[in-house]
This record gives sequence, C-alpha cells and structure tokens, in this order.
Amino acid sequence: MKLQFLGATREVTGSKHLITTKSGLKILLDCGMYQGKGLETDAMNRDLGFDPAEIDYLILSHAHIDHSGLIPYIHKLGFNGTVLCTPATRDLCSIMLADAGRIQEQDTRTFNKKRKAQGLAPVEPIYTLEDAQSAMNCFISIPYHKPFNIEGEVKVEFFDAGHILGSAMVYLEIKEGRRTIRLGFTGDIGRYDKRILKDPEPFPQVDYLIMESTYGDRLHTTLDTAEQELLMAVLDTCTKKRGKLIIPSFAIGRAQEIIYALDRLEHAKLLPDIDVFVDSPLSVSATNIMRLHTECFNDDIVDYCRTDPDPFGFNRLQYIQSIEASKELNTRHKPCVIISASGMMEAGRVKHHLANHIDDPSTTILCVGYCEPSTLGAKIMRGDRTVSIFGRPYTVRAELRRIESLSGHGDYSEMINYIGCQDRRKLKKIFLVHGEEQTQQNFRETLGEVGWTRVDIPAFRDEVEL
Repeated sequence: MKLQFLGATREVTGSKHLITTKSGLKILLDCGMYQGKGLETDAMNRDLGFDPAEIDYLILSHAHIDHSGLIPYIHKLGFNGTVLCTPATRDLCSIMLADAGRIQEQDTRTFNKKRKAQGLAPVEPIYTLEDAQSAMNCFISIPYHKPFNIEGEVKVEFFDAGHILGSAMVYLEIKEGRRTIRLGFTGDIGRYDKRILKDPEPFPQVDYLIMESTYGDRLHTTLDTAEQELLMAVLDTCTKKRGKLIIPSFAIGRAQEIIYALDRLEHAKLLPDIDVFVDSPLSVSATNIMRLHTECFNDDIVDYCRTDPDPFGFNRLQYIQSIEASKELNTRHKPCVIISASGMMEAGRVKHHLANHIDDPSTTILCVGYCEPSTLGAKIMRGDRTVSIFGRPYTVRAELRRIESLSGHGDYSEMINYIGCQDRRKLKKIFLVHGEEQTQQNFRETLGEVGWTRVDIPAFRDEVEL
C-alpha cells in the first residue's frame, strides 16, 4: 500500500493524502483548498498531483474549506466516486461548498475586469456554485462508530474528533492478502472540556497515524479564562471606549462558540446593554445546522439548554443576512459587537468592517483563532502598522487583542493526551501534517521527550510504502 502526501505538508492548509492499495483502489483522505497565499493560492489549488477520475473514494474528516474545499473542483474534472463523511459534515458542506463556489465566481469576475483592462484573456473560476451543488450528489453520510466496508478490502469507521460539528478521526483497516494495515487520520484534533462539543474520543490501535500539528508548540489558556477575556474585551471596547468590537471568526465552529459564550454571559447578567451582530450569512446557516445536530453536543450544553432553550440567541443578538444591513453597521455610531467571517480576515464581510474601522482607536479587533502567516489577519495581529485592504493602504490604529484558547485546535498537551490511547510499541510511525514546518519540528521534539520517537514530517508529494 502506498501513501502520498499531496497537501498540508509543512504548512496548514490544503489537506490531501492519497492511499493506493495493491489492488489499485485509490482513496483520498480530504480534498482541501490552499488558503492565504494570494495569487499563488490559485495555481496551487489547480495543481492537484493526481487524476480526479481515478479516485474511487474520498473520505472527509470535516467540513472546513481547507479540508473539503476542492471537492467540487475534482468533481468538475471527472471525480465521480463516493464521498464518505458524518451526517453533520455533509450538512455543513452543502452550505460551505456552495458559498465557496459563489466566492470563486465573484472573485473571478473582479479579477477578469482587471485582466480585460490589461488586454489579457479572462480566466475561469476554479469551480462555480453549480459545480458545488452537483458535487453534493457524491456524498454519503455515515454516523460515528458505524463501520463501512469498501469493496471488501477496506473498513472505514469515524470517531468524534471534537474539532467542529461532525468532525471525525478516520480509522481504516486495509486488507492486503493475509495482512491488515491499520491506518489512522486525525483530521483536526479538537480541545477538551469545550462548551458545546464532546471531547475528542479514543480510537482503536493503529499501525500508522497521520496527525495534525497546528498548535504543536503552544499551550492554550482555559476556556473559563477565555470567557472572562471575551467579557473584558466587550467592557473595555463598548463600555469604556464606546467603540466597536470586531471579531473576525470562522463561520463554522468558532462563530457558534463565541455566540454561546456571549449567551452565557447574557444569561448570567454580566453582558452590558449593547447590541451584538452576527454578520455572516454562512454563520447564520451553520448555526441553524448546529441546532439540528444535538447528538454532537456534550452534557454541559444539554444541561444549559434546560434553562435556556436557545443557546445561540438572546434579546440583543441579531443575525444579519442582507448586504444593506451589513453596510449599515459601518455607519452606526453606537457601541456594538460585530462577529463576521472570515477568521483569517482574507475574505467576506469582515474585510469591509476592517476597512471602515481599522484606523479608529476606539475599535478593537479581537482575533480568536489561527491565521496563516501570509494572511491579512496575521499581518494585522503581528503588528504591521500599515496593511492593504481591497488594494488600498490602511493605517492600523485599532486596538488588537487575541484569545487563542477559543481555537478549535488542541494545543500540544491536548494532542499528546489524544494519542495516549495508543500503544507506543505497536504504532510504527506518526506522520505530522497540517502545521508550519518549525512548529512541526518543535512538536516532534516534544513528542520524543514523552516517548513518541518514530515521527516523520513528510514533504510535499512524498510517498511512502506501508
């Protein structure tokens, strides 16, 4: 059996890993977009490194675009196999991939206007809304803990990874003659003791493990601290400075965590009398999907719902859908909280809010998750005094804050805890993916210190025989 690493190698986005069995069966683990590298991103996303028509099955760990975002593209290029994922992941993909298709079309129209002015030929979007909708016909959903057999050769089973709604650790048993290879793919590993989702759960013993490493050199503060930090950001910005608190957030997972934290603060009568806006149509749809999948909720939020039936709604919270209502927020002079996508500040409505407020000292920009180093979010949060938004320079005068403990990714201590269910003597190799190279080097050293010595960091398009 061959395993080839085709994305998220020594970097964080573009998750893709190709399995080829001795019989010729081809299984792709994830099919994610590269994000945050400007014009380079487009070329990287179009260069797949495999023929989509040859892929028999695609096993999807979760719905985030850096794991699922190229599924419509490979479908457009000839993939007509089966996409296997959990029910919640399928529901989220139905809105996320459609949204990504719309963005591709809009961005391409804007880009082609510039090309036309330069006398250049137009380019095609990577895929369209129609492509995304068509690709959903390939999806089959499988609940956690229900083994699924692929052509009598491979057994697939999903275990809750606790990262976002529906996220899964993928467990595979691959038969090759009398030999069975047990391969695990963590997808993205969630945090423990979260407010909404269940903890990452143990998984069966594997021979080889493909493991994410996003926060492989960091420790998060506790979620109790995060809630207090969020409250202080609201009080300092909206009460003391009488300004706006802008929270760039991923539409799936992070946005709901923040909304629920604010709901808890409101329920405890700690939140000041200010308006909170969720300005992201995708976040609105994702929140509605989350309401449907309470099977993914932990006991704490189930208990909380006994006294507050809607943990994602309170009197001063408004969900914004229309463009007109979104624009009105920028001319509003009252203090408020604006939660808006995207988390890395690269696209979506949040860029308009930043363009209108980033030079205002009464504004606070609160970063609540990971930003790929080349993104606008990373440039702002590392302290660049001038940044480019929509091609124009802006001086950063807004206050900058960060709460990393709201991240959906476990830190290095939590990831080490996660693999504690494995016997070191039986796990032959760990392959670190989905992390910046220096972070991975640091994480490999930390793993070695606690006894995990057989750890590789594959490069792009590396291939190994298992």
